[in-house]
Amino acid sequence: MRPETRQRALFWALMALGLAVVLIGGLWPADDDSAPQPLAADGAKLEITVEGEANGQIVIQLLPEAAPQNVARLIELARSGAYDGVVFHRVIDGFMAQTGDVKYGRIGGNLRLAGRGGSDLPDLPLEPSQIPFERGIVGMARTAEPDSANSQFFIMFAASPNLNGQYTVVGQVIEGFDVLDSIKRGTGPNGAVVEDPDVMTQVRVIE
Repeated sequence: MRPETRQRALFWALMALGLAVVLIGGLWPADDDSAPQPLAADGAKLEITVEGEANGQIVIQLLPEAAPQNVARLIELARSGAYDGVVFHRVIDGFMAQTGDVKYGRIGGNLRLAGRGGSDLPDLPLEPSQIPFERGIVGMARTAEPDSANSQFFIMFAASPNLNGQYTVVGQVIEGFDVLDSIKRGTGPNGAVVEDPDVMTQVRVIE
């Protein structure tokens, strides 16, 4: 093969290789820690309007197939307006933000008690699933007793495998990660937010 022919063949081989790399790159989207793959495509959602250090809306895709009783509770409380005006009382950087204490966690009350209460409805059983606690996953808070979830829930800032199977997964954030990341952090090992906590001004169900 003549030198100029060899060079021309090498040129076109490199061009073909470059095109293949571009095509493959387009088929495999880049990882994005702020937008995990959705676990469900449709169904009821919670739209949470947050005010405070964070301002905006967080949209949670509910997962009734994973936890029918616990998801039904969230929907019931949201529709009744029970979550409106409830603060994020426990927020630990790099871990999670907890809210939903409809008894003690409301703006205007004694927020030092926030986290100790729930609704007037019965406690719920643990509904374990195979869904891992990763960024954006929403779980039901409980005491040391597994079947003690009621109204409080938490949203993960990052993965925490030690929670897998130990707490009920009820949903996944699909919009508003910037709002989630801006929620005011608490202090101390428990992450309590005792002064000017961020608040859920409105929580509504979107069908």
